[in-house]
Amino acid sequence: MVISVTIDATDVAALFGASRRESAPAYRRLKDVITEQIGTGRWSEGELLPSESQLVHSLGLSRMTINRALRELSTDGLLVRLAGVGTFVAERKSSSALYDVRSIADEVHRRGHRHRTDVISVRSEPADLRAHRLFGIPEGQPVLHSVLVHFEDEVAIQLEDRHVHPELAPDYLEQDFTTQTPNHYLSRIAPLGKGEHVVEAVLGTREDCALLGIDESEPCLVIHRRTWSEGQLVSAARLLHPGSRYRLEGIFDTT
Repeated sequence: MVISVTIDATDVAALFGASRRESAPAYRRLKDVITEQIGTGRWSEGELLPSESQLVHSLGLSRMTINRALRELSTDGLLVRLAGVGTFVAERKSSSALYDVRSIADEVHRRGHRHRTDVISVRSEPADLRAHRLFGIPEGQPVLHSVLVHFEDEVAIQLEDRHVHPELAPDYLEQDFTTQTPNHYLSRIAPLGKGEHVVEAVLGTREDCALLGIDESEPCLVIHRRTWSEGQLVSAARLLHPGSRYRLEGIFDTT
């Protein structure tokens, strides 16, 4: 996170004093002021807020009140609090369309950022009971398995754990997934006929968190994605995203 500006405590005090919700609790009023400044873009990503001590002095509020407001805004994802460093306006989360089956690289490039992939493993392995039930492959017969980590501007935003039917993607193991995503490759050789998304809130495993560079206590979003081509299941992927770095969004049209 790049620190661009330090927000002046007197500016916060002036905004707080002008707040119209005088009947609301002080911590709520302070949250509203900070939320409005971030939402309107007056305070930008990476800007450093005054310290708790500075806010106590300028606002005339207790440290407990200040701490509650900043803590709740951090939980909401609007602020980032770094011990011994300070409290910053959080970077906006990357977002993904909930209903479309898109390549993570395309999403990153659409936002004007840089995408790269770390390939953890790409191999053939004996099908277990889950793979047998998914693909109809006899247990012990080969199924293709890849594990990748996708980055946006050097920040890990997705752990992709994917199983693929070997007969529908015979050259899968020979692909360079640092130059194209599995989604790009599979879309080319087995055009999408149907897709399924199941979304859950989870905690990653110790290995997941190590690969994503996050704490084991951080909530994550996982998308279980299955794709079919001409009625046959091609791929089943587990796409794990750090909750603080990613969001899903969709648009409903009932007209």
